[in-house]
Amino acid sequence: MARRPRPLETSRWRRRSPPPAPSPEVAARSSAGQRPAKRCWPGRTQSREQGNREGGFAAAPSYTAPVVAVRGNQRSGRAETRALGRDAGRKADQPEGWQGWDEYAPFYDWENAQTLGRRDVPFWRDLATRTGGAALELGCGTGRILVPLARAGVDITGIDRSAAMLARAWRRLRRAGLSSRARLTRGDVRALPFADGRFALVIAPYGLLQSLLSDRDLAATLASVHRVLAPGGGFGLDLVPDVPRWREYRRRVTLAGRRTPSGPPLTLVESVRQDRRRRLTVFEHEYVEGWGPARKVHRFTVAFRTLPVPIVRERLEGAGFRVRAVLGGYDGGPWDERADAWIVLAEKR
Repeated sequence: MARRPRPLETSRWRRRSPPPAPSPEVAARSSAGQRPAKRCWPGRTQSREQGNREGGFAAAPSYTAPVVAVRGNQRSGRAETRALGRDAGRKADQPEGWQGWDEYAPFYDWENAQTLGRRDVPFWRDLATRTGGAALELGCGTGRILVPLARAGVDITGIDRSAAMLARAWRRLRRAGLSSRARLTRGDVRALPFADGRFALVIAPYGLLQSLLSDRDLAATLASVHRVLAPGGGFGLDLVPDVPRWREYRRRVTLAGRRTPSGPPLTLVESVRQDRRRRLTVFEHEYVEGWGPARKVHRFTVAFRTLPVPIVRERLEGAGFRVRAVLGGYDGGPWDERADAWIVLAEKR
């Protein structure tokens, strides 16, 4: 998510979750020596064999059956299936947390450079290096956190549902000469495609859990994280407190500039609405790029859920975690409801 100073108010954020269909660039990387893709989208199915192939992002298989996400239990050799995507009981007009992120990918790093920047990176890097062992980042997006962790020597795997985000993370790893030091997996955080007990640490930075827009999705994700953690393994997450306080407005210019010094002008025109009943904050984005006949307009919507710390503690404890600490920021200070970020550190019981 891009967290930035809100106009005339306090700061704001946003995060990355998951959309469908792989981009040709990612699909073509099936022989690039990277970790396999394993992923399902609404209205599509993927076999365990397709998802678990070694040797790169798997090329998109054909999808015909109703949505079923296959989670391979690699230690026991069984496969568990879960109906995901079109959750039973979800209303047709209710947004999904993964929607909008493929469209967001071309603008995500540009926005973050002007807003959040890197101030959360040292916290996650220090946590991962202190913990040791294999680490997993949920919603790794364009690699903003994953790449610095790989550079620090962390055995890091990133998972994201957005093919467009992962393509940018891969390019970032290559430019840094770190393509052999990290693994990227396309998949659903609600059904992680990894062996039981695989990781010593799982992190969910930048409000990732707030992109899970239902209790059902949150419960599935926590259960999946618990399964892939080793006994006593750590789970770190942060929450963005100010989402429900974000005031509503229509078509406000909130950012303007250029993605490159010689590139065309880029303007973000944004609308915000609050769904108090569902405890959702919905951002409608319109990125206007260029001018005249070459002018392009990119529109998409992303939504985030309000998750108070007491609710998160309750859900973590119910999912088999022990909460070790609740912090009030990336400096490790005590929890404060006025803080810009709330950080929860837990361990698997």
